[in-house]
Amino acid sequence: MKLGHYATMITSMYFDDIKDFINLEIGVKRFQGNMERFHFNPIPLDEYSRRFFPNIETFHIYDEYDDEIFDDGKIFKYVIWFLVEYPTYLKEKEAGNICKNIIYTEDDREKYGNTIPSEVSIIGHQCFYNCEELTTINIPTRVNKLWDFCFEGCSSLTSITIPPLVSFIGDECFNLCYSLKSINIPPLVTELGIRCFYGCSSLTSINIPLAVIEIGKDCFYGCSSLTNMSIDKVHFISENKIFMNEPVLISIEIPYNLQIINGKNIEKKNINEFIIPSSITMLGNSCFKECYSLSSINIPTTVSELGRKCFKWCSLKSINIPTTITTFGSSCFYRCGCTEELKKNERIPRDCFKKLHYRSTDETTDE
Repeated sequence: MKLGHYATMITSMYFDDIKDFINLEIGVKRFQGNMERFHFNPIPLDEYSRRFFPNIETFHIYDEYDDEIFDDGKIFKYVIWFLVEYPTYLKEKEAGNICKNIIYTEDDREKYGNTIPSEVSIIGHQCFYNCEELTTINIPTRVNKLWDFCFEGCSSLTSITIPPLVSFIGDECFNLCYSLKSINIPPLVTELGIRCFYGCSSLTSINIPLAVIEIGKDCFYGCSSLTNMSIDKVHFISENKIFMNEPVLISIEIPYNLQIINGKNIEKKNINEFIIPSSITMLGNSCFKECYSLSSINIPTTVSELGRKCFKWCSLKSINIPTTITTFGSSCFYRCGCTEELKKNERIPRDCFKKLHYRSTDETTDE
């Protein structure tokens, strides 16, 4: 199959350097004149490369600082690819130019209002910070990023629909949105930032898309009404717990590809069910500490280690101890509901049933 002139133009649009365009025309005789067919510049140009594209009418500016801009009489329109603020977009639009990436900032909101213009692609840092009167908002379909603190402190915001193109939700984006009852997380989002939903006490359910692989520190801390959540595909959870230690979220399935469960990650006193996947090799320190409603648990044979205080103060009535477990942390079964039954297992060291006292002054005595 031979490429025609049009197909060659389409392919060469993805070249990175002027040398690639030159080599194409030198190497294949029938592709000579390829650059002359372009009416826009597919790559940034300088004085040298500009002469190879003599018929450009629309000039694309890719980088605000590095690109050289030409105004030699043949160009009648500019297409701006770097991020511009909304007033800049309005100015360029009036001049007949096109802006591809527009951010709506806090200053823009104060000047133009709470209605986000349809052309906007990014909602900026603290854009709606402490807008306590905001009850609902429409985010345009072009928006693909919500930056840090975007809606922080919007205490009257009850619902919000995030467009499907959004792939980034920043730190503390919905922090202290007390009235937020429900929210959809688009399928392109891969990370929920630090304290993203911190203090969203009215949030009752949330979908976590399969693309999400990271949940930030204290992401759901203070979500005292949250009773339903799936984190099936998550494989990194911040070292600090993402859930507030309150008796609300009663069941959670541990992501199948986590290798270690750390108690600080998922601490919830009234969780009554855990499904531990076979990828888990270790149950960390304090992993199920104070899970008062946890009555039974199945530990897969992939687990080889139980951390200190792992099941301390649990209300367990039944638990299996696979032979694969070779390391038992101190106090891992201290005041556990099935202590007497577990003591019959001679493989379990006796200090697993005793209170742990720290000799180091760096750690406090654990009661």
